[in-house]
Amino acid sequence: MRATQPVLPSDGWNHATQTIRVRGTVFLWGSAGVTKNLSFQKPPTLHVCNDVHGEAITFGTRTASGKKTNLGTLKPGEWISIQLQNISGVFATCKLESDVRCLIES
Repeated sequence: MRATQPVLPSDGWNHATQTIRVRGTVFLWGSAGVTKNLSFQKPPTLHVCNDVHGEAITFGTRTASGKKTNLGTLKPGEWISIQLQNISGVFATCKLESDVRCLIES
């Protein structure tokens, strides 16, 4: 995992993002070690952007009980926004490797 990096204004993302190298399965938010589903009065949104030069990733959510729900696939350059509510993590899986940028908006 890389440290949070500031985004250039030309990116169109005006907040700091975190870039995560996805090899195998990794958490983009949360962890398998979180023992309760998290809920928020105003749920934050996780924006996930797959690198244009990367590989396709499969992504989904996980609950504290360990149940995983696959939400689909992001091809290179595609992005999605996921509301963080009543889950313990958001994971991504890649067969080879892809850099994924994430931004949390509350």
